[in-house]
Amino acid sequence: MICRAALSRGSQLAVRRQGARGFAAAASPKASYEPTTIAGVKVAARDDNGPTTRLAIVAKAGTRYEPLPGLTVGLEEFAFKNTQKRSALRITREAELLGGQLTSYHTREALVLQANFLREDLPYFTELLAEVVSQTRYTTHEFHEEVKEVIHLKQAKIKPSAVALDAVHSVAFHSGLGAPLYPTPSTPVDSYLNEHAVAAFAEAAYTKANIAIVADGASEAGLQKWVEPFFKSVAAEGPALSTTPAKYHGGEARIASVAGNSVVIAFPGASLGANKPEIAVLTGLLGGESNIKWSPGFSLLSQATAVAPGANAKATNYAYSDSGLLAIEISGQASAVKKVAEESVKALKSVAEGSVSQEQLVKAIAKAKFTLLSGSEVSGVGLVHAGANLIQGGSPLKVAETLKALESVTGDKLKAAAKALLEGKASVASVGDLHVLPFAEDLGLQV
Repeated sequence: MICRAALSRGSQLAVRRQGARGFAAAASPKASYEPTTIAGVKVAARDDNGPTTRLAIVAKAGTRYEPLPGLTVGLEEFAFKNTQKRSALRITREAELLGGQLTSYHTREALVLQANFLREDLPYFTELLAEVVSQTRYTTHEFHEEVKEVIHLKQAKIKPSAVALDAVHSVAFHSGLGAPLYPTPSTPVDSYLNEHAVAAFAEAAYTKANIAIVADGASEAGLQKWVEPFFKSVAAEGPALSTTPAKYHGGEARIASVAGNSVVIAFPGASLGANKPEIAVLTGLLGGESNIKWSPGFSLLSQATAVAPGANAKATNYAYSDSGLLAIEISGQASAVKKVAEESVKALKSVAEGSVSQEQLVKAIAKAKFTLLSGSEVSGVGLVHAGANLIQGGSPLKVAETLKALESVTGDKLKAAAKALLEGKASVASVGDLHVLPFAEDLGLQV
């Protein structure tokens, strides 16, 4: 509990305002996406009556579901290209005239087609997104001139930290979630990837059964009015996608590289919708870089990097529909990465021994709350997770309930969670100078 006597007058006013409001805004319905079904399409929306809207199609087309390497990125690069009704140039000009932004990106489970625009332009962008999923022309010249070349350029820019994260997913899950998020330069994508294979994958992924529409800043009535006519041409079903359940294995991978150094240490984490608030709090406690410019930060990883200049570290819980991965990602100079990896494991062991103070626990819970509430506003994570939950047959996250669960985490629960991780199998990936970077055994981890 903050001692009010230690606060300035301005800080005391801020605390009183927080006490008066509590988390009223977070607990309000506007903080959570409300699910419904329109014309056979799963829809989730929330409306803060603001001037702008974010509208996204979240499709079950992430790398987990691609039957051949590179199809997800191929489908991503074909987004907003020529359709049966409009050329790519026309789409670009119309979007710019309306002040809109068009993006496409993917995760391991989802492909996201997103439009950000002024609220009154909902009809145009709803029609455009429907057109992209149902009427894109997968032409040969666009594949060779724009899609294939862009993929090769992005392959050349893959960082060691991304290679290490892919490698740790590979040893953790093998196939499915273990597929790389982006094909590495050594992946023979040209053997698998062409416009016909991408079109076949689109036919399976872009169906009403495999997509969800998520809107931030649009009313359900507005969506009802425009989704129904524009999405009626989308196929109800298509060819089946590969949906093998995730299974955690654990293991170790070591990849030599001169491009940089990275070590990722991972454990089974919390899946989407799982009731494991202690994992979110543990992630906040491990943390990473300080959020305060003039402070090294309270988190365990920020303290670990303070003793080893030349490396940075962060902890993230990668949540998926039926599994999760709590990862500690470290990158920098080889010797510094080794030192931070050692200190990170020591820090996790200290949590398992119950050395977390009440002050640290309060800060970690607050950090977990902020991450939850800011995820949708700043990074769009909430929008993607809402869509991912819908296409897997679940429901969007209930913010108020999740906040209460975070507040219920105690030191004993945190201790038990850390102990369970260390007693199980870890997944460790090292990329860089393997003469210096440690083995999992050197860190005292079981793989």
